[in-house]
Amino acid sequence: MKAHEIRDLTLDQLDDELIKLKKEQFNLRFQAATGQLENTARARQVRRDIARIKTIQREKRAAASAAETAQTS
Repeated sequence: MKAHEIRDLTLDQLDDELIKLKKEQFNLRFQAATGQLENTARARQVRRDIARIKTIQREKRAAASAAETAQTS
């Protein structure tokens, strides 16, 4: 998933996507531990997507907080 695609999502959608990716990451780790994982690159891809989502969530929350602070001042 590209960063520009993630930026188009709302915070609720980002939360849902993060949960989905964490479940997939768990399943991939389980497959790796049991020797059933065929696409080892997918684990790295999922880990990086999780990091992208968390980064963009933080940016959006910081922007919302800054906007809220500017309105109250």
